[in-house]
Amino acid sequence: MKRAAVTSRLMGLLLLAAGYPSAGFAQDTLQPYQLVRSLQLVQDRIAAGDHAAMPMQAKMLEMIDTRLREADAADFKDPKNFRALLVYGMSGGNPVTVEAAVSRAKAVDAQDLSIAKGVINYLVGRPTGAIEVLRPIDPMTLPSDLGAFLALVKGSLMATDDPVMALTLLDEAKLLSPGTLVEEAALRRSVGIAVTRGDAARFARASTQYVERYLYSPYASQFADSFVSGVITLHMSISQDKLADITSMMDPEREKVIYLRIARRAAIDGLSELSAFASARAEQGRDGNTNQGDPRAELYSSLSTVTSGTIEDVRTKLGKIDRSKLSDGDRALLDAAQAIAGEVVAPPASLPAATPASAPLAPQPKSEVAATQATDAAGLPPVEGAVSEQPAASPSGGTVAPAPSAPAPSADSATVLPASAPAASAGPDTTDPTDAAMMKTRRQLDLIDQMLGAAPK
Repeated sequence: MKRAAVTSRLMGLLLLAAGYPSAGFAQDTLQPYQLVRSLQLVQDRIAAGDHAAMPMQAKMLEMIDTRLREADAADFKDPKNFRALLVYGMSGGNPVTVEAAVSRAKAVDAQDLSIAKGVINYLVGRPTGAIEVLRPIDPMTLPSDLGAFLALVKGSLMATDDPVMALTLLDEAKLLSPGTLVEEAALRRSVGIAVTRGDAARFARASTQYVERYLYSPYASQFADSFVSGVITLHMSISQDKLADITSMMDPEREKVIYLRIARRAAIDGLSELSAFASARAEQGRDGNTNQGDPRAELYSSLSTVTSGTIEDVRTKLGKIDRSKLSDGDRALLDAAQAIAGEVVAPPASLPAATPASAPLAPQPKSEVAATQATDAAGLPPVEGAVSEQPAASPSGGTVAPAPSAPAPSADSATVLPASAPAASAGPDTTDPTDAAMMKTRRQLDLIDQMLGAAPK
């Protein structure tokens, strides 16, 4: 509630400073660049962890869309308004509104028109056309507000074909817009690209910076996914000490869940040493609060030693695990581990042909994906924002997009609990109008994130 009040006062001050007593009047009379700047302030608060600002973001997008649909050539004589139009587009704006506004603009700089063409191609899903137009434009030569967004978009578009250039562009985005949603997105994307390139040093540096600055961002669950995958992929290049340094900056609950996820993935992939390390860290806890009673940590640590010389101890440990506290996927892993342990100590069969095949520890790739998804959804405790295990399916209903023609958000948009939510809460009550607005706004956040750097498919 306190964060919501602070953000509400911020918007009220913005409107009063412009001399307009209500959002309705502001929508009609404020200049587009003023509205877009207000949107950016709200988004930056969200990136810093102020989830209570999300409904205000949705309202701001609606106001900006209405204002830009009514803008005429006279409005765009001011270069700041045309740049605001481009920033709005790259912030998750309605592509129909952007295209219509560009068609009404007159006497606009040729380079700005080229950027507009690239942005429109980007918004409607023509990445090849977008990069062709945007490639020769140097973001560092533009005003910082526009250059930062352009660097982020170009970096995301080039991530597959030219990852080295993509990382350079993402660095420029961070340089031009520190402490903002743009920097948050650039860091998050840098982590994924570093994993693809096998660049452990870059992965560790970007992960450290993200945890330091944006651990409470609504998008931090996406970072957590990339971080866990990166640790598994780069396990030969990242020391356990470096991993511990990064996770030590997290709060104890997030650190625990990260280690549980790493331990599970490592156990399934046969990375016994990493699985044992991560399981031990998950069990040890921090500040004197151990997690030794967590059945998942016990299971994952057992998986890493299931064929060791201490098999009887492992069998005993497996037998004491409370199955009722495991997800379906982890119960399947427990069954497989117990079957393998039983095979290890079973006497030799008199007829080899009659010996049943031992149960595999790791399911086949497709079934493992399904098991992981099931476990992610139900197996680990819900941790606000940073490490939600799998984005929850979006509730049915319309989006908060400014116009019906805006792109629909992803069907698996993450539902992020605000920091003030009770730990036992299973989710917001959608019968409450405020909570319903929050749910819709989270779907809008997913849409904005796609526009803020996820290359269209």
